[in-house]
Amino acid sequence: MSVLPFLAAGWIFLAGVYGMVTSRNLVHTVGSLAVAQSSTYVLLLGIGYRRGGTAPVFSDIPVGTPVVDPVVQALVLTDVVVGATVTALLLSLVIQIRKRTGTVDPEALTDLKG
Repeated sequence: MSVLPFLAAGWIFLAGVYGMVTSRNLVHTVGSLAVAQSSTYVLLLGIGYRRGGTAPVFSDIPVGTPVVDPVVQALVLTDVVVGATVTALLLSLVIQIRKRTGTVDPEALTDLKG
């Protein structure tokens, strides 16, 4: 097992977190969150990778052949769908914030208006 996918996942996550922390725009913050979440795809695929593994279709392969774990692949697909849904929801909230307050700067949104 190689350590490279884990290092890549950590680097992508840190880049996304850095973007969220330093952002002065809510749209940029949502994009940075999507980048940070994409690190989980790399992490899960790094966990599920098996050197020399084939697709998990058991009709044509001989007994004892290593196969890739299909559960991890299903988790990655589920993570992609959930990530797209969360991003769409957050962007719709940013649109509503822009309509109601006239800005997408988080610093300008600190005052509560009743």
